[in-house]
Amino acid sequence: MGKPTGFMEYDRVAMPSRQPDLRLSDFYEIYQRADQHVLKEQGARCMDCGVPFCQSDTGCPIDNLIPEWNDLIYHGRWRDAYERLARTNNFPEFTGRICPAPCEESCVLGINEPPVTIKSIECAIIDRAFEEGWVVPNPPTVRTGKKVAVVGSGPAGLAAADQLNKAGHEVTVFERDDRIGGLLMYGVPNMKLEKDLVDRRVALLRAEGIRFQTNANVGGDRAHHGSNHRADKIDPQDLLRDFDAILLACGALQGRDLDKLPGRNLQGVHMAMEYLWKSTQSFLDSQFQDGNYISAQGKDVIVIGGGDTGTDCIGTALRQNCKSLTNITRRSKEPDERDERHPWPGPTGTFYIDYGHAEAAARYDRDPRSYGILPKGFVDDGNGNVKAMHVSSLEWTTDENGKKVSREVPGSDRELPAQLVLLSIGFTGHDTPKLIESLGIETDWGQVKADYGSFATSADKVFTAGDMRRGASLIVWAIAEGRGAAHAIDAYLMGSSELPAPGMETGQLSSAG
Repeated sequence: MGKPTGFMEYDRVAMPSRQPDLRLSDFYEIYQRADQHVLKEQGARCMDCGVPFCQSDTGCPIDNLIPEWNDLIYHGRWRDAYERLARTNNFPEFTGRICPAPCEESCVLGINEPPVTIKSIECAIIDRAFEEGWVVPNPPTVRTGKKVAVVGSGPAGLAAADQLNKAGHEVTVFERDDRIGGLLMYGVPNMKLEKDLVDRRVALLRAEGIRFQTNANVGGDRAHHGSNHRADKIDPQDLLRDFDAILLACGALQGRDLDKLPGRNLQGVHMAMEYLWKSTQSFLDSQFQDGNYISAQGKDVIVIGGGDTGTDCIGTALRQNCKSLTNITRRSKEPDERDERHPWPGPTGTFYIDYGHAEAAARYDRDPRSYGILPKGFVDDGNGNVKAMHVSSLEWTTDENGKKVSREVPGSDRELPAQLVLLSIGFTGHDTPKLIESLGIETDWGQVKADYGSFATSADKVFTAGDMRRGASLIVWAIAEGRGAAHAIDAYLMGSSELPAPGMETGQLSSAG
């Protein structure tokens, strides 16, 4: 490395962002650019660690060459750093903003010091590459004559489409919404990922020869989360007839519900993704002037469940000027440091403050999270609207086997005021049953059955990738799945493939046909 002692000389400096109390007045990006000298120092913190666990199974699943581009940034070789980054990551402008960075949790320096700021360096590299004009359309010079349909335009579908197009196949992406991007467009709020960035990348892919068809509801399943935009039904059998291969990359958007609780059907109780989807769509369509969204203005809001989706609900409700906000979870509070259940180099499992938590603290002078809370029902205001939540407290202990167990605290029943309740408790699988049934594809607990590596479903020439195959996961895993599926489809069509895929070295790829 260029500065072997850099990790001892420089402290970690996280990606800068606008002050929480200021950014709450708009829906624009919260992040800011770091100074060049800061990024140089942060690159110098990357150790000569011998075995870079940031690239291991617990780190980056797309095999990003992290130590290499950290070193190049330290030496001021930005274009070389971009070329290294582009070899493995189709969309670093997305992962550099919204990936939770398992690479940083696996950083060797992170064993006893704050880890290297891998994510912010990645974001800075791609942002500069666009500014300098290094990112340009690069269509294939030869076409194979093979046609591939990609159903779903989230990160898995787009990554696969990009790779398959590079191999010379004619790729058409079908999206049932009115804009391309899937969760990138509507599932992630604008302040965390501005949609101009998605449109910019899609324009590049289009310029390279990929075709995009919006409002295309393959299989005829319901539109995403009650979208107001019309979608045309497309018979999957037509795709089987017209294309040489089909990739299903429809995500895992079926949210886990609390439909057994009393009062679940009251007005004002919504799935988190419905809330986020409609909010972003209305913002993009009309800056909220059309009123086609679920508003938190003036309401007591409860977000049930944590994670990124719950945090996004917090950030959105705050910007809509909610009256109060509480984030409840059954779990106990995370420890401040790794414990025996979360050894390095896996996820830390520690308490952290995300952007929405910081914003809530700025407005209400408190962290919005309440731990050990058991939802028991929703209270009717007499007119079919929710007015409160019935909850009780949980006490967490550890049994003789070291397993955490909970018990309900007697006498802890109470009501929390709420005119808007958002359910953010995970996802159970795909929400496209008609599509799956029409193709006769096998599923397993909401996931389409297909082995990792082959990505082939039980239906001839139909493949699947991303959350639809593995279950709800990280954006970087979606990209990894898309790249892997593209390699498998290319090998299926051509007999072998030279497309790079996670876990495989360029030029040493085996056939996955």
